[in-house]
Amino acid sequence: MNGELQVAEGSAVVVVDDRLGDVVPAAAVPVLRSATAVYAEPGLAAATREALGAPPPPDDLAARAAREPVVLVVGEADLPEAQALVRGGARLIGAEPPAGVELLDAVTVMDRLRSPGGCPWDAQQDHDSLRKYLVEETYELLDAIEHRDREALREELGDVLLQVLFHARVAAEDGTDPFDVDEVAAGLVSKLVSRHPNVFADDGAVLDAESQHARWEELKQREKQRESIVDGVALGQPAVALAAKLVQRAQRAGVPADVYPDGDSAGEALFGTAARARLAGADPEDELRSVAVGFAERIRAAERRARESGLEPARLSAEQWRELISGSPAGVRSET
Repeated sequence: MNGELQVAEGSAVVVVDDRLGDVVPAAAVPVLRSATAVYAEPGLAAATREALGAPPPPDDLAARAAREPVVLVVGEADLPEAQALVRGGARLIGAEPPAGVELLDAVTVMDRLRSPGGCPWDAQQDHDSLRKYLVEETYELLDAIEHRDREALREELGDVLLQVLFHARVAAEDGTDPFDVDEVAAGLVSKLVSRHPNVFADDGAVLDAESQHARWEELKQREKQRESIVDGVALGQPAVALAAKLVQRAQRAGVPADVYPDGDSAGEALFGTAARARLAGADPEDELRSVAVGFAERIRAAERRARESGLEPARLSAEQWRELISGSPAGVRSET
């Protein structure tokens, strides 16, 4: 194109995002209506190219734009033809993509991996085979949260999102009861809206966090028509977290604490400890995890001190472990 091109009034370059389907910026509608010709650059989706047609060679496009209003629809504003039109006076029209648009790419990639010609391993997976990965990724996310590791947090959130997309894609292939990621998202939106009437409906009540949580549980029980206060509690979760959740449900229903399991067996004693922690407002799962992680760090520190003293951790005696874990200085006695 000639760098001295001057385009006719009404000419424009419209930048679109193929991921949003047949969507154009609202500001582009008037120029599209008044344009003599509208073209789609070759890099856009096939449906867009078929509807609008490919542009003529650059010199022919420039000549036509100089005579009459022409619109070039592109995916990227830095294409040479688009830049030449803009330099000649064409209006550049675009819009910021909405939040969440990258999720569309994630869905597309997942679809590619599961489709013929994709990844053989991904294609073989089902809900059962993926269970362990969902658990592992969830715990890795919890670990990133605990360590306040922002980079790891971002990565692990992506890994958990992958599991959601994976299960939704597998579900879409079910022969008897298929559903896809859009139905998953639509169900979530419906749930969030229905359980927050103070936000999305004409309910002006302003609740504190605890009251809102209690209301959420009431609405959930009503929606699901549950017969028991413990219906819906995931019995497969870690035992301490399960005990805390059951105590929470029982407490809200007015079940007295003196009927909770609290006997002499190891299980009853653990349940009683978890119940007392939950009734005191603590999260026993987090409390136990914190103690366990702290103990692991004490073990590592003791092993470091042992090596600094010339001892092999695998051969330490019980007394040496006591001294090292208690933080005794490097002069740990050797029993060899």
